[in-house]
Amino acid sequence: MSLLLHCGAESANLEDLKAITIPEPTKTYRPVGHYDFANMLRGMASSILPNFTHVKSQFGLARAGDQMFGVHTFQNSHTDLGLSIGFRNSYDRSLSAAIAVGASVFVCDNMCLAGDITVMRKHTLNVNQDLEQLAITAILKSRSAYYQVREDAGRMKAIDLDNDEAYKLMGLLYGHGVITPRQVPIVKREWLTPSHDEFKGRSMWSLYNAATEALKSSPPRTIMEKHLQLHHMITQHHQAGSLPA
Repeated sequence: MSLLLHCGAESANLEDLKAITIPEPTKTYRPVGHYDFANMLRGMASSILPNFTHVKSQFGLARAGDQMFGVHTFQNSHTDLGLSIGFRNSYDRSLSAAIAVGASVFVCDNMCLAGDITVMRKHTLNVNQDLEQLAITAILKSRSAYYQVREDAGRMKAIDLDNDEAYKLMGLLYGHGVITPRQVPIVKREWLTPSHDEFKGRSMWSLYNAATEALKSSPPRTIMEKHLQLHHMITQHHQAGSLPA
């Protein structure tokens, strides 16, 4: 399944990242290599998270390789959700280097990011030096974010939804800019006819995964923010204990 499906983006592997020419540095701009960034995060996470094993990495490229988004997924004894470290970078100065953490649903590669974008640095003089230390901080936070997503998923699975309630929530997600007009039909289709048997139950968790399936078509510059907005809206909504009238 492709990590990024929006127009102009394509899936990539680690060697593809390595093959992209890194721009020359200037007095005010220091590029972070896509390959170096991805490799650094995987190596650090493998050292800092001893009870988790790396199981896969996925990458998406846009703008002829100038924009990159990636996800490293790690697994412990749980088989349904993996720990995810999402990250992005750019060579055309359109995106600052950033990291977000959470979980991935193994059956469909849907991401569940919680909290905030943990690291965001502009590509200025000390970015490579500072990013390494900030990446360590982000990875240390990833464990708590992962377990928070696990708890949230359990709560969502226990909340039943009928079609009318699901449609109201889709409207909220669209109205608040979490999903785009083109993504609304994807959410509806995945809700009514889920691509995976695990989401055939009529619950908040099924709707959540219908939305994360649609968010795979988001561009690198917004994909992490959209996942974080989705998680915040859905968890805050069910904590409030009511559906929109």
